[in-house]
Amino acid sequence: MCSKWKGLYVASVFTEIINGNLPAHAIWRDEECVSFLSINPISNGHCLVVPIDEVDHWVDLPSDKVGHLLEVASIIGQSQMRAFNPNRIGQMIAGFEVPHTHLHVLPINDMADLDFRNATSNVDHRQLAEYAKLIRNNIHASRLDNVVESFVIQ
Repeated sequence: MCSKWKGLYVASVFTEIINGNLPAHAIWRDEECVSFLSINPISNGHCLVVPIDEVDHWVDLPSDKVGHLLEVASIIGQSQMRAFNPNRIGQMIAGFEVPHTHLHVLPINDMADLDFRNATSNVDHRQLAEYAKLIRNNIHASRLDNVVESFVIQ
């Protein structure tokens, strides 16, 4: 599935990441979804959980897919708790930035940490790579089969 842009149907930036055509700080991949770090993070370790199927609005996903996205978001969130020790893990679904469903999963210390106006657009990719490694290393051992460092198919 693709999004319409200037009269043409094109793959979303997330589909390009999932297909390995664009770089990402990958965390997770299974048969239904992926997770990677946001390049406009609100907090350190801010991840996105994205279905492989390109569906614009999350309410258009089948309920079992929504449930799976939440399950993976929980796995990522538990890892973020161990890695960053925040007060809580927050989650948001907005969908205005990219027409491809995505859950924001991020370490937070108060409600102000859920404000998109606090997102940075100037990131240090070396630091993001360290955060990604920290999150991957803190995913429970029973789920390691889905931990990935890249979406590029070898």
